[in-house]
Amino acid sequence: MSTSTSHNRGAVTSPMSWRVNDIVVASVLGVACALIFWVWNNAIYPAANTATAAAPQFMPLIGGGWLIAGVLGGLVIRKPGAALYTELLAAIISAFIGSAGFGITVIYSGLVQGLGAELVFAVLLYKRWGLTPALLSGAVAGLFMGVYEVIVWNPEYSFDNKIIYVICAIISGTIIAGLGAWVLTRALLKTGVLSSLASGRQSRR
Repeated sequence: MSTSTSHNRGAVTSPMSWRVNDIVVASVLGVACALIFWVWNNAIYPAANTATAAAPQFMPLIGGGWLIAGVLGGLVIRKPGAALYTELLAAIISAFIGSAGFGITVIYSGLVQGLGAELVFAVLLYKRWGLTPALLSGAVAGLFMGVYEVIVWNPEYSFDNKIIYVICAIISGTIIAGLGAWVLTRALLKTGVLSSLASGRQSRR
């Protein structure tokens, strides 16, 4: 037995370290969510924008669709940075495939929203992945989105309308992104396609 072999066998890989399949799956999720973003940008957003023309402070009620990538990436990969990576990647891709005129600014939004989703998993030390953490992750991502947008995009809103805007973003993030990502993750786990990932291994215990 060589010294090199003994050394390799003695090496311990942290369960929090990313492996190649983590990167591949997170990237696939990012691409898939970018397609969801495309639908949101080019179909859902225009329709909602028209519907809320008289009360635009309620527009964030559909915003959860732009937050689902971060929560989903975190629940599936279950490693530090997964929520941020998936949300940011989806935002970058959506900026190039059709962002309904938002252009490169969607990348800044993706960064902010991904940080919000990531924050909850980090506070929970990347050890809790149930429904409550998923809802919290979606809610905080919505909070980050709402606050960012009233500062950057809607500074002319009254204080009351800014509060309504942020609350709507939190509600949408909780339901569409948090609950939606949790349901999707459960469905993927049942198919067995996540068996090589931390989420798949933990679901078998």
